[in-house]
Amino acid sequence: MAVVRADGRRAARRPRRAFGEGFALFAECLLTGVWFALAAVPVVTVPAALAAASRHLRAYTEGDPASWRGFWADFRAAWRGGWRVGLAVIGAALLLGLNLAVLAQEGVPGRPGFALATFAVAAVAATVLLRAAAEWSPEARWRDAFAAALQHTRTDVSGTGILLGGVAVFAATTWALWLLAVPMAGCLAGAAVAVRRRRLDRTGEAAGE
Repeated sequence: MAVVRADGRRAARRPRRAFGEGFALFAECLLTGVWFALAAVPVVTVPAALAAASRHLRAYTEGDPASWRGFWADFRAAWRGGWRVGLAVIGAALLLGLNLAVLAQEGVPGRPGFALATFAVAAVAATVLLRAAAEWSPEARWRDAFAAALQHTRTDVSGTGILLGGVAVFAATTWALWLLAVPMAGCLAGAAVAVRRRRLDRTGEAAGE
């Protein structure tokens, strides 16, 4: 499409850079999802893989060097400092799964309500884990990251709602086709990074007023 310049001649309209940048970020999230899936194969490494994915996307969006080597360096650092987090996540998942298995039996009173509560707890726990992974850095401890994640989950209600929606979409798409869990995991990490950046921007605006 062309536009008329002041001298009367036509000039080609430049495409919006926002579209290209947004599509490049989306592609980076999909690629990061593949890296996350490879790192999370042992299952116990899921928190470390999520932290590395979030840190990679943080670096990408902030214009810092972001590469395959950087991802695996962050993954190793997150695993060394947080392998207990991986064990805790597996334990919590097994407990919630056992609860759902019991509720699947006939004759359990209040099954719908307890099942809904179990799914709600699982979604909130996943949201806290996403926030903690987005807060993690090699210089910080996982304990501090989770403390910040719990606080932000309470205070940043809109961000928590965004992440809960992302978790719901992830669960629905994975239920429909399990292979979609690979790219969607990268998108979920990207959502956690976006919520973190949104909160920091809003905090900076409030401080400047």
